[in-house]
Amino acid sequence: MSRIGKLPVVLPQGVTCEIQPGNVVTVKGPKGTLTRELSNEMTIELKDNEIVVTRPDDLKRHKALHGLTRALIQNMVTGVHDGFTKVLEINGVGYRATKQGNKLVLALGYSHPIEMVDPEGLESKVEGNKITITGIDKQAVGQYAANIREKRGPEPYKGKGIKYSDEIIRRKVGKTGKK
Repeated sequence: MSRIGKLPVVLPQGVTCEIQPGNVVTVKGPKGTLTRELSNEMTIELKDNEIVVTRPDDLKRHKALHGLTRALIQNMVTGVHDGFTKVLEINGVGYRATKQGNKLVLALGYSHPIEMVDPEGLESKVEGNKITITGIDKQAVGQYAANIREKRGPEPYKGKGIKYSDEIIRRKVGKTGKK
């Protein structure tokens, strides 16, 4: 058995789940509603406030799908109950971010400011040199954070750029002059 797949997904207080034919799972909670169509090869059942995922046999593909399906459902439940957050840090002289309505405006040393509109369902906040992205869909939060980081990734010599707050940048030694 998949160690992740065999664990049931416990629904916290205030979260409801509905499983429709075709393995369309809808999870509703205090922060919102998420719907996702999952693989038809897995069996998803709702038993006394727990979601249980089972697989038909021990094929390698089914073992992989088993853990994936369970993890996707767990992320949906966590998202509608608690939400997800990613924090980015901006390092560098003159690099800064500001918020204008639902636009994130980044000044990253280019000849022009970069404007990014927050995707629907996500919210970004700027506090000093930190950008915080929150939302209920884990994949969307991570993708938006990656898109922001991509605009000016951290460089290894001075550490300038945008990085995740928990990311460690491996620094390189600059070149030395000849004597």
